[in-house]
Amino acid sequence: MLIRKPRKKPLANGEPLFHADHGRPRTRREFIAQGLMAGTATVFGASLFSLFASPRQAAAALSPELDALKQSCGIAVQGAGKIPFICFDLAGGANIAGSNVLMGKAGGQMDFLTTAGYNKLGLPGDMLPDDPAFVNTELGLAFHADSGFLRGIQLSTSASTRAAVNGAIIAARSENDTGNNPHNPMYGIHKAGADGSLLSLVGSQSSESGGNSLAPMSLINPKVRPTKVDRPSDVTGLVDVGDLIGILDQSDAVAVMESILRLSDRKMNRITTDDVVKDLVRCGYLKSADLADRFGNPADLDPAADPDIVGPAGIFSASEFSGNREFQKTASIMKLVINGYAGAGTVTMGGYDYHTGERGTGERRDELAGRCMGACLEYAARIGVPLMLYVFSDGSVSSNGRIDDSVDGRGKGEWTGDNQQTAASFFLVYNPAGRPGTIRNQIGFMRGDGSVETASSPAANNVNQLVQTVLLNYMALHGEQGLFDTTFTGHGLGNATMQDSLIALSPVVQGRL
Repeated sequence: MLIRKPRKKPLANGEPLFHADHGRPRTRREFIAQGLMAGTATVFGASLFSLFASPRQAAAALSPELDALKQSCGIAVQGAGKIPFICFDLAGGANIAGSNVLMGKAGGQMDFLTTAGYNKLGLPGDMLPDDPAFVNTELGLAFHADSGFLRGIQLSTSASTRAAVNGAIIAARSENDTGNNPHNPMYGIHKAGADGSLLSLVGSQSSESGGNSLAPMSLINPKVRPTKVDRPSDVTGLVDVGDLIGILDQSDAVAVMESILRLSDRKMNRITTDDVVKDLVRCGYLKSADLADRFGNPADLDPAADPDIVGPAGIFSASEFSGNREFQKTASIMKLVINGYAGAGTVTMGGYDYHTGERGTGERRDELAGRCMGACLEYAARIGVPLMLYVFSDGSVSSNGRIDDSVDGRGKGEWTGDNQQTAASFFLVYNPAGRPGTIRNQIGFMRGDGSVETASSPAANNVNQLVQTVLLNYMALHGEQGLFDTTFTGHGLGNATMQDSLIALSPVVQGRL
């Protein structure tokens, strides 16, 4: 008599993963991948904003002659005018191709794989995308109609937001469960021109890249190392304008700082000193006045106080926001990046090494990630600016075909092991002026058996070149793909003809917003 082993129960989103075929976690990234570490950090001391007594009475604009000086001092109001960029680092090796974003053979997303190939990607024979009922193209990029990512994005976005989105999936093999995958593109995004009025880069991890995966060594710039931000208090604690606003109202504080600047300027003009020193002192005082002008009220930066993010009409309800660290982390990063306070940001989500011998755990976590992705798209729509959203993971998973017919399993194949051959990344672009034009929705391709064809593009078997492909597409959104060779010398994407074959979408802006 055959005795069937009882099915494993799905894990809640916050529960850690324990795998018999994995050793005990020893490094930070192994703890994150298995959901044993949420990316928190200790914050020392209370923010000085808590001492501010005077609420903002009115906009305290800088005097006209000082406002003009901001340009020469390089003090930006809304970043560098480049498209905001947010990447999601799903630590551990999440499923992306097939069960979430459709991936096809050389003919594109709708050049369908074999039944066995989709079976390896977790889709049973009665849920294949050759049936139009299982294809959803409302984001321009085709998703499986029962994708966990898609369900989450739909929960966080309006139909009008989704109608202004397009994207591409990139077939790209990457190693399983290793910190050696240089997936993170943020330094390159900064090199392509993205910057913020407060910070250049932010990330939810205290790491060189700001995320779980490494950044390509050739792109790292220590001067713009990402600032760790993973909660609202990290955001409001970024700006310290001193105790002056606790004594004066904001308008008076700005006036005092302007007076100090003018007096210092007169004194410097009576002495002989180097022009560089003069500029440093002058711009330093001006920056203090500008910070008081724009950020004297902590509510201006606080994602929890933004009604577009939290509240009756917000993306998140107050109750779910207060109880969900992933929502708080995402809101903190997107508040800074989409408003131009930072040029680019990374949101790391842990526990995506979900080959637990059942399907429900992965479905729940994919939907949570989708909610966070959708929140970024929806917030960009409410602010009225474009956004490039990039999603990657270190490695991937595969299924042996056994069906999890539980409610959470949704009748799909159980995830049973790591599989770097099924890996992929994808990006979505929101454009307030309407859906970006499609050149192609798939870069590279899979073989019919559901494994990456490693010769299908420069990105397919080289994570460094995957990052370069993302950077090329970011520049192409600005119509600046012609500058790629000089911006990223020594890249591996070939000549202009090859590069053109790697660009997915038409430009959204020309040069700058």
